[in-house]
Amino acid sequence: MAEFFPALTDAHREFIARQPVFFVATAAQGTRINLSPKGMDSFRVLDDRTVAYLDVVGSGNETNAHLLADGRITIMFCAFDQPALIFRIYGRGRAVLPQDAEWAALHARFTPLPGTRQIFVVAIDQVQTSCGWGVPQMTLERPRETLNKYNAKYSDEERLDYWRAAEGKSIDGLPTRLPEALPG
Repeated sequence: MAEFFPALTDAHREFIARQPVFFVATAAQGTRINLSPKGMDSFRVLDDRTVAYLDVVGSGNETNAHLLADGRITIMFCAFDQPALIFRIYGRGRAVLPQDAEWAALHARFTPLPGTRQIFVVAIDQVQTSCGWGVPQMTLERPRETLNKYNAKYSDEERLDYWRAAEGKSIDGLPTRLPEALPG
């Protein structure tokens, strides 16, 4: 049975800390729904009503575009071990980029990753737990290093050039907000 909460509890924080993967969903009027898996020690609980995740260049910038246009975001964690649980965070998100005043303090809360372009901050409207009994039980073999290796082989200028050329618009043509410089 689903249960709703206005903010994160200590039990929620403990559950989140154990999860190696989470999923992010966004959409805007007239666009495709974007649903992306995330990992790489990139999620942080900032307080009981605010979470954030570090975003690295990968396969597009849909979340940025959708949040600019609409603001709604859902983050989902699911337990692949015991006990079964699905945990969703519903909220309003925004991108913080290296040129933004709050970047330095926020970025310091994360382990630096090659290809970092922005941090998404989510103000929580509500959280939900549900059973997760239909999710298979699995074990984590190891993290993938492919994305870090891929991003590490490009210079800062090459990465910025790529973002300007390929990520200025979403796949549905919505504008995105891009870093003006790489995180330092």
